[in-house]
Amino acid sequence: MVVVMAPDATPEDVAHVVERVEAVGGSAFVSQGVDRTIIGLVGDVDSFHGLNLRTLRGVAAVHRISDPYKLVSRQHHPARSTIWVGKPGRQVPVGPATFTFIAGPCAVETPEQTLEAATMAKAAGASLLRGGAYKPRTSPYAFQGLGRRGLDILAAVGEATGLPIVTEVVDARDVAEVAEQADMLQIGTRNMANFGLLQAVGESGKPVLLKRGMTATIEEWLMAAEYVAQRGNLDIVLCERGIRTFEPATRNTLDISAVPVVQATSHLPIIVDPSHASGRKDLVVPLSRAAIAVGADGIIVDVHPDPEVALCDGPQALHGTDLRALAQAVRQIPPLLGRGPAEAATAAPSG
Repeated sequence: MVVVMAPDATPEDVAHVVERVEAVGGSAFVSQGVDRTIIGLVGDVDSFHGLNLRTLRGVAAVHRISDPYKLVSRQHHPARSTIWVGKPGRQVPVGPATFTFIAGPCAVETPEQTLEAATMAKAAGASLLRGGAYKPRTSPYAFQGLGRRGLDILAAVGEATGLPIVTEVVDARDVAEVAEQADMLQIGTRNMANFGLLQAVGESGKPVLLKRGMTATIEEWLMAAEYVAQRGNLDIVLCERGIRTFEPATRNTLDISAVPVVQATSHLPIIVDPSHASGRKDLVVPLSRAAIAVGADGIIVDVHPDPEVALCDGPQALHGTDLRALAQAVRQIPPLLGRGPAEAATAAPSG
């Protein structure tokens, strides 16, 4: 069950609802959005009905949600959400009205490499900068990222280019430190089911980019998003990055159908990662075109000034002709579908 508070509801109104729910043995999880507060209820539904919550001051609506994921479902939030990323003065939207292009190096290696990659990304039309300071890898012998030093480099490059930054956090103990520098916290595929980490980023106060687990169903993915939402954070963007199948021609199999399926089920924005889905730079542009055509709210791709010497995922990183082709696709195709570029705004809308 979900309680939707009115826009003018006070903190005291919210606390009163929570108090009533807990008095009958239930649990209440408060999620604060841009223009309203939502309270997810866990417990005996019949007991909640006896509380007559709809009559309480500040309550706008009460919904019984049949989906296992309550807060991220469209059953109580029919309109699709727009998430704003960045500091006041340069916030970038991710949602149904725009198309958001996120690009940057898979891994932060040096200040020079990161700045050059960011400059390339911005010139190609990117409005958010991605870059990995902490890199969870399949092999313990592979480059694991620069850690805090990489985070400092990424933050400095973000300031220099004016691009809000998206970076991965891999350990709940690092969330506060990463949140100090990053504008958006990424949960990678290997951590989609790391529930302690999901709860920690849910409490961070920063938007979250949640990648689909490589063997996760769409329902499992949305339940992972629910862990974040339940801790008070509805600023979640989903990312389809390919799933593991029997096909060895690509690193993963891009589930392009996940985009319309998620959009029919959840109000959260969904973007596509064609770089990690394919593992091949020659497939990034055609898969990006497909993502745009199917209605994705954005893409996130790897770029590198010299992919042949990249410390991480060089074979999928774009530069030169390939990056120019992607820039052309991002510039030309979204307007045909009624979407404009996701440019930075001075402030997020109030409602």
